[in-house]
Amino acid sequence: MNLLVALSFLFLSSLANFFQGNIPAAKPGTTYGKKVKATNAVQLPELTQKLAEKSEFTGKIEGTVVEVCKKKGCFMKLARENGDPIMVKFTDYAFFMPQDIVGKTVVVQGTAQVKETSVERLQHFAQDAGKSKEEIASISQPKKDIEIVADGVLVLK
Repeated sequence: MNLLVALSFLFLSSLANFFQGNIPAAKPGTTYGKKVKATNAVQLPELTQKLAEKSEFTGKIEGTVVEVCKKKGCFMKLARENGDPIMVKFTDYAFFMPQDIVGKTVVVQGTAQVKETSVERLQHFAQDAGKSKEEIASISQPKKDIEIVADGVLVLK
């Protein structure tokens, strides 16, 4: 039984490495998902203002990546002035981000909304981000915040 568990873990780790190995490095000009141009992108403070006026914003948003899913790049987070990053997911998991995208300035094209995320989902994201068991266990309240679902991502710098 232990051998089966060990082999399963090895297979899943190899699969995650395979997915990451097929993702191009985050160099300026690299696009993931649909092609994106940087023109007319809003900054995060402007996005917050737009979402205070309307429940949804569709367009381009510029930001700096501060975190990416450690398992296979299935989400990333953009820095915000208040220190609380904004979650970016990808339409239908159609593409993934490389680990070296952290610290890069990007333009994401997609839809932003204010949503409530359940405790269970927040804990899942924390686990995927490689947080400790203590950090995951400390998540006890749902969170209402901006969430972006992106069709494409362009690395600016």
